Amino acid sequence: MNKVKKLTEKAVDPNTLSGQTLAYLGDGVYEAAIRRHLIKGGILKPQNLQREATHYVSAKAQAALIAKMLDKSLLTDEEKTAYKRGRNAKTHTKAKHTSLATYEMSTGFEAIFGYLDLAGASDRVQELIAWCIEEVESEGLSEYVFS
Repeated sequence: MNKVKKLTEKAVDPNTLSGQTLAYLGDGVYEAAIRRHLIKGGILKPQNLQREATHYVSAKAQAALIAKMLDKSLLTDEEKTAYKRGRNAKTHTKAKHTSLATYEMSTGFEAIFGYLDLAGASDRVQELIAWCIEEVESEGLSEYVFS
């Protein structure tokens, strides 16, 4: 087994990071918030948690959410830039159960949350996550269908 390298955290300018790096972090930020929401909402069995989480965190759901965010002009210029960096990033993985375009939009969606997290904008992260939860739970994405 390889020895774990000791890291010293330092401030990072999210504007200097790749879209893929931002999406890597953003995926975790968004997924943790959704898992917390589901558990606090009373869904406690792991198989039920996984099934319910897909309504919020699947590539199709994230593509629908970002499409609606863009249609409603909910994002700042910096957030739109982070989205585009994530969406346009060269990927080394293959999209599973979805089209490449949907996967790219989903990656851009995740990049926004990585960007905001590293920028220290936790209030904005919570605001956007609350909006996403409301949209999913009110079935406000019905006109946004992705494959």
